[in-house]
Amino acid sequence: MNSNKNHHRAILQSIAHRAMLERDLLPDFSAAALAEIDRIQTPTEMDNGLVRDQREALWCSIDNDDSRDLDQLTVAKSLPEGKVIMKVAIADVAAFVKKDSAIDDHARINTTSVYTAAEMFPMLPEKLSTDLTSLNPNEDRLALVVEMEIAVDGSLLNSEVYAARVRNHAKLAYNSIAAWLDGSRTIPDAVSAIPGLDENLRLQDKTAQSMKTLRHNHGALSLETIQARPVFDGDQMQSLEIEEPNRAKQIIEDFMIAANGVTARYLAARKFPSIRRVVRTPKRWERIVEIAADYKYSLPPDPDSKALEAFLSKQKDADPLRFPDLSLAVIKLLGNGEYVAELPNGDAPGHFGLAVKDYSHSTAPNRRYPDLLTQRLLKAALNGEPAPYSKDQLDELATHCTEAEDAANKVERRVEKSAAALLLESKIGQQFDAIVTGASEKGTWARLLTIPVEGKLVKGFEGMDVGQRLRVQLISVDIQQGFIDFKNVNRS
Repeated sequence: MNSNKNHHRAILQSIAHRAMLERDLLPDFSAAALAEIDRIQTPTEMDNGLVRDQREALWCSIDNDDSRDLDQLTVAKSLPEGKVIMKVAIADVAAFVKKDSAIDDHARINTTSVYTAAEMFPMLPEKLSTDLTSLNPNEDRLALVVEMEIAVDGSLLNSEVYAARVRNHAKLAYNSIAAWLDGSRTIPDAVSAIPGLDENLRLQDKTAQSMKTLRHNHGALSLETIQARPVFDGDQMQSLEIEEPNRAKQIIEDFMIAANGVTARYLAARKFPSIRRVVRTPKRWERIVEIAADYKYSLPPDPDSKALEAFLSKQKDADPLRFPDLSLAVIKLLGNGEYVAELPNGDAPGHFGLAVKDYSHSTAPNRRYPDLLTQRLLKAALNGEPAPYSKDQLDELATHCTEAEDAANKVERRVEKSAAALLLESKIGQQFDAIVTGASEKGTWARLLTIPVEGKLVKGFEGMDVGQRLRVQLISVDIQQGFIDFKNVNRS
């Protein structure tokens, strides 16, 4: 197939639609859901006396440059003794999306927005996710606020959850905010236009850094993978661009992790069931120990997140360029996250990678169904109503959310692979340095070090394991199937 005669975007869009259907996900909304959207009005809860008015606070959103579904806002306030009040406002999606409605049925089946290289498949219709339930700039919106009092060392002193009206005063982007915080560029116009916002963002950054340091001291893992995004010129793909971690992303990450913990504990304290996000103790710890030994580092024989974090931090300092390759190997060996239902005082496993015990997903209800479920539980608890879901119903939903999220990830990877195959089509026969990223009965996989692309090792894979380096030759690509095949050139 000669892809040069076709528009890359159109090729990838048709592959994405097919991949959605193959995984039992819905690429399009039903007629019933679209009819519901036309009837949706702004909810009367806006006038509820229990809703606090916090529109004057210096709320801002920080997200990707092209994000249109804004789920959360943040603001900070200084207290004596170096303490800080940190607030996270989460879009009140449950006020619009009613349980068992046609829109809810669609969201429950897909459980997540699916972001592919060519097209985004939103979990909720865009009239909601990018408008009525998005915390758009200069619009009054309903939100649930998680308010946290943070000590100077980054620890949580107190917290509360309540409903509020909020207003986003500045829509900010990760890359420009990070560059300003790092001192490599001047203050963005969107920040300087709002008096006091620069100071507030610096306070948020300082607080997030102290929270992050404390989490890592408790064993949260410093992991840094390479994520590539296709760059299009019109409908033609030009390259794969690597998305770098940065300070602004860390602000949002650390506040969301803290808010998710508060949410889980709030529900437990009110004797409500919840859905937790867990990463169990790694099954392939012995291979992680072997990889550390290759770096002349000794890990204990039993899984220990603090020891693993000490090793990862040391390697990140020693060889930052190759650290994403080590991270990827460790992530594959840690295993996937999953959703589990939890009763108050239950003993669900915590999140090994984040080193936290109480962890829900609550901060992205526009694009993740578990967050919408959690929001319905929270609102019922806040209003003194009974839980809208039983533990058995949550068990079933948690299992389905794990499976559908896995399916969505496979769709995203499937389209990424087709995008990578499109880019590599002209490089067949060329050789590259690579690292083994997967090894099982299903096959051995390697990622190139120069271009962020993964493919299958079809020759010379015997005895190779995750984390090993090798030299590969590209022998074939299949754009429709997303296949990229390499051979190990060090073996005949």
